[in-house]
Amino acid sequence: MEPGEPGRPLSKAERTRTRIRDTAVRSFRENGFDATTMRRVADEAGVSLGNAYYYFPTKNHLVQELYVEVQEAHRSAVEPRLRASTDLVERLGIVYREGLAQLAPFHEFAPGFLNAMISPTSPLNPLSPESGPAREITVGLFREAVTGARNRLPAEFEARMPDVLWLGHLQLSLYWSYDQSEGQQRTQRLLDQGLRLLKVALPAIRMPFLRAPVRSVLDLVAEVGL
Repeated sequence: MEPGEPGRPLSKAERTRTRIRDTAVRSFRENGFDATTMRRVADEAGVSLGNAYYYFPTKNHLVQELYVEVQEAHRSAVEPRLRASTDLVERLGIVYREGLAQLAPFHEFAPGFLNAMISPTSPLNPLSPESGPAREITVGLFREAVTGARNRLPAEFEARMPDVLWLGHLQLSLYWSYDQSEGQQRTQRLLDQGLRLLKVALPAIRMPFLRAPVRSVLDLVAEVGL
């Protein structure tokens, strides 16, 4: 059985790791990236600093745990709502809106996380291999939104469109992180306008003369390496 599998008690080492992880995730939520140090996490978890480093070699490893938790919450919020909708653009809107809703508690601390993510070599970069598990959850939600709609896209686009939609989510999240309007209303308006454009544009890609340009865009996204 896998560690933590229902029906099997956690070992002492697994309990320690879980306590460190849960303490760090709570601190990131309450105090932000900069104020959450390995020493602080160790002290609040009741373990030695060396023990914390044994389970999580850097703070970045703990941030990855947060990434996954946020995206798992995103998935839990989205999937029941997708079952109640069959319209493609409405389903995409559900994924985008719930993604922003899960980020909302971190808006105050967004600059600290952005500074850690911005380097192309940072493991916290959304395109990094280390960010793969969290990224795949979100890409998977867009895939589910696309393939479960009644008005599906042409097969040649359907498989690659989730990566494009995820990049849109990434750009929207970046804009959101700088949005100081009340409740980040500017970001919400931007999303509303984008969804209205999608409602017009997505049916158009079924037209034969537009397929080649759209295919070129998808090829460019593939070059990013998603």
